[in-house]
Amino acid sequence: MPLLFSFLTSLCFTTVSFAEPTAQINVLQNFDKLIAAHKGQVIYLDFWASWCGPCRKSFPWMNEIQAQYKQQGLIIISVNVDNNKALAEEFLAEVPANFTVFYDPKGKVARKFKLKGMPSSYIIDRSGKVVSAHVGFTESKKEKYQQELAALLNVIE
Repeated sequence: MPLLFSFLTSLCFTTVSFAEPTAQINVLQNFDKLIAAHKGQVIYLDFWASWCGPCRKSFPWMNEIQAQYKQQGLIIISVNVDNNKALAEEFLAEVPANFTVFYDPKGKVARKFKLKGMPSSYIIDRSGKVVSAHVGFTESKKEKYQQELAALLNVIE
């Protein structure tokens, strides 16, 4: 009987230990599917957290450019890295997002992109290649980011 108990106990722990990596892989797979679904569009990929002051300032701008360039093929995808989704939801109640929000509570997607600060953003061209990376967000950076997007979207301003 002790041998059976030991065997069953090891099965339980084995099952539990594999649940976490599977969930983490699913986050990466879901993210990759999300990006692949928008191939052919220009993607502005933004990583943010509820505690990030500059993130709060970037959301109105992202809402604005999403509306301005949507017809030309721009899609904004934001990735929240808060451990607690409720914190992200509180943030979004105050600063709404009119674009896709992807939750990455374990930071798997963030690690894939090797973030250097918050917020971090990446511009992905229509072929799916990352062509530009940015750290931080200030009023003075908006014009540069918008020019990069307009060039990829073939928009003359």
